[in-house]
Amino acid sequence: MKAVVLEERGPAGANWRDFPDPRPAAGESVLKVVASSLNRVDLYMRDNGAGITHALPQVMGVDAAGVVAEAEPGSGLRPGTKALLYSEAFCGKCRYCLAGDQPLCESVKIMGEHRHGGFAEYVAMPTRCFFPLPDGADLEEAGALMTGHLTAWRMLFGKRALEPGESVLIVGVGGGVAVACLQLAKLIAARVFVTSSSDEKIARAVAMGAEGGVNYGRDKVSKAILDMSGGGVDMVIDSVGAASWVESLKSLRRGGRLVTCGATTGSNPPADLQRVFIRQLEIYGSTGGSVGELRRLLDVFSRGLVRPIIDARFAMSDIRTAFDRFETGGRFGKVSLVV
Repeated sequence: MKAVVLEERGPAGANWRDFPDPRPAAGESVLKVVASSLNRVDLYMRDNGAGITHALPQVMGVDAAGVVAEAEPGSGLRPGTKALLYSEAFCGKCRYCLAGDQPLCESVKIMGEHRHGGFAEYVAMPTRCFFPLPDGADLEEAGALMTGHLTAWRMLFGKRALEPGESVLIVGVGGGVAVACLQLAKLIAARVFVTSSSDEKIARAVAMGAEGGVNYGRDKVSKAILDMSGGGVDMVIDSVGAASWVESLKSLRRGGRLVTCGATTGSNPPADLQRVFIRQLEIYGSTGGSVGELRRLLDVFSRGLVRPIIDARFAMSDIRTAFDRFETGGRFGKVSLVV
């Protein structure tokens, strides 16, 4: 088969080339990939990968949607069925899996991180990671759904769910997770505010239903958000880290909560503990989503209530150009890859 194979670190290290076809182990099935999408972790794997157990060469990609090519005997999965892959090969036996919290699995192996991924013509995964889709499902949209929208779902509706009528600030709108958060928050009639250094992105977010936005390159975020929201928001979604952390905390109402899923500008911001305890703020991390959360997301997707925003489309063979687009500041939504 052909696949995007990471052979060495850096932009020149990921190449579309011949690679051995996957051989499914016991309990696994094979997907013929139609579409995938780029995520921040793909960029991290390409350029660094520290802290993630893996060996090069490795097929990249944490997303994949397509058609079942080879089904585990007796699994009930049928060849030809459209399907999306849950990218986390979980053990199903540890305390977290048994509690239905698969992202915390003690021996999880994530596609495109710890094992071969979805930037390929074929990929093998445990059969329990295959989620059938309706016959009419758009596979390009499905290929852009798993990582961005499932991460957003868990952030918004996980530990302490955003409620209808509550307010949320999405920091750095434009990336796949941030745009997904905007879509899902509006789905439950929450009030949404955004930040960006681009007036164009803020205008796009407002057109999608955001109540307002702040250009952090020009204005003080917390002051503007306190004014817009009437005293602070209930929740802040922050994947930026050090550069936005202080203003994110200051944008919360008393008793509000901050959810983080990334630290693109640094992982050690000022703690500002006095603000945290005096205002009784909550701070918690989030990554990925559970099988149960994916089922709920797919129900919403299958009913046409949410569709990923595709910023740009590339053939997987054009992976370097796709990465170039992913790294540009003008991106709004997902960078899609099709076989």
